[in-house]
Amino acid sequence: MRASDKGGRALKAVSGELIVQGYRLKVFDAYRSACAVRHFVLWGIEDQDIRMKPYFYPELEKQELFVRGYISRQSSHSRGSAVDLTLLDMASGKEVDMGSPYDRFSEVSHPGCRTITDEQYGNRMILQRAMIRGGFQPIDCEWRHFSLREEPYPDTYFEFPVSSEYLKR
Repeated sequence: MRASDKGGRALKAVSGELIVQGYRLKVFDAYRSACAVRHFVLWGIEDQDIRMKPYFYPELEKQELFVRGYISRQSSHSRGSAVDLTLLDMASGKEVDMGSPYDRFSEVSHPGCRTITDEQYGNRMILQRAMIRGGFQPIDCEWRHFSLREEPYPDTYFEFPVSSEYLKR
């Protein structure tokens, strides 16, 4: 995870709180370069491939993903203070059931969705409450996405190199 120091410290504190409750954090997505975001936007606008539509956005057309807030032309992930994550049950080592798969662009992925079970909703609230206490804010269309409330670079979209060669240095 590439994050601001402040974001990393905040996430570590959230992790410590959740460990006491029997959970670990599983990070799906954190830093995403501005270039990668531009490619994602092009995928949403120009790419005609819809093979993954049934899994990721079954009720929507690609172009609707922007209007509904699922994809942004400039992502908070590129500022180093946003993270998409879920909970792991420490006893089983498995992901906790949040009621929808990661990266499902659908109403069922909204944090307040009540068409899921009480247990699934409760799991979302465990994650959300811990993240809010840790200084993060949720968004209204994804249970898994949180941004640091007082992020250090609110107007900067970074282009750090991300490659296996870079990591070997």
